[in-house]
Amino acid sequence: MIKFGVAGNSNSFYEEGYTTTAQAAKWCAGRGIDVFEYSFGRGINISDKSCEDLRRAFSEAGVELTVHAPYYINFSNPDPEMIAKSILYVLNSMKKVSVMGGDRVVVHPATQGKVERAEAIAVAKRNLEMLACEVENFNGQNMKICLETMGKIAQIGDAAETADFCTIAPFFYPCIDFGHLNARTFGSLKTKDDFLKIFDVFLNKLPLEKVKNTHIHFSKIMYGNKGEIRHLTFDDDVYGPEFEPLCEAILQLNLDPYIICESDGKQAEDTVTMKKIYLSSI
Repeated sequence: MIKFGVAGNSNSFYEEGYTTTAQAAKWCAGRGIDVFEYSFGRGINISDKSCEDLRRAFSEAGVELTVHAPYYINFSNPDPEMIAKSILYVLNSMKKVSVMGGDRVVVHPATQGKVERAEAIAVAKRNLEMLACEVENFNGQNMKICLETMGKIAQIGDAAETADFCTIAPFFYPCIDFGHLNARTFGSLKTKDDFLKIFDVFLNKLPLEKVKNTHIHFSKIMYGNKGEIRHLTFDDDVYGPEFEPLCEAILQLNLDPYIICESDGKQAEDTVTMKKIYLSSI
């Protein structure tokens, strides 16, 4: 079953006088939102007690929790000490989401840096293999580590690169960010067939189960000659992509993804819009 969620709290959540993420549980449930993605983007600064409080609140509301690992993870970094830190960030994100009652961790894989792209990809792949070993040592095989497609051209993580990374371990799943892919290809995602071609990249590399249960990030994103600039809302009529053709592709392929909206400040409202489009299409 497809689930629709938000990345963090909308502006309207705070405008209505709410202040804590625990309060977002009932707030989201009241709007038919199925998933809340908690961000560790700038660091993992939450106690286990707070994680347990979130687990209770969201479980009672019937809203699932996922997390996004720190943004500064970079598995193509040549420094072994920095790779050790990146691995630790993922493991700590896994620990926290486990206490929250969730089982999905979204991870930015790598940045090209000053080396040739092929070299950066090879380094990232070796280091992701090390991560896979550490996840197994952690007994985290039942979790989904969702490796994200990236929006800037200098970042490692187009569709093919991400699909290849996801072959490393059975618990590496794709996080297909269609706003990112649209930005790094300068607005290429317009029709259902455009989205089907992206899914084909993953279907040609990965077991059907991984694609069927993929993690999706969706938002409209402004882009320039280097790719992603900033996230927008569904009010934008310039950059895209639009959700309707993605919805058509998902229905044609009979997929059951989690779809997390990352619109700038209107993620809840745009999530509700996506869910309405989906429900009117089935």
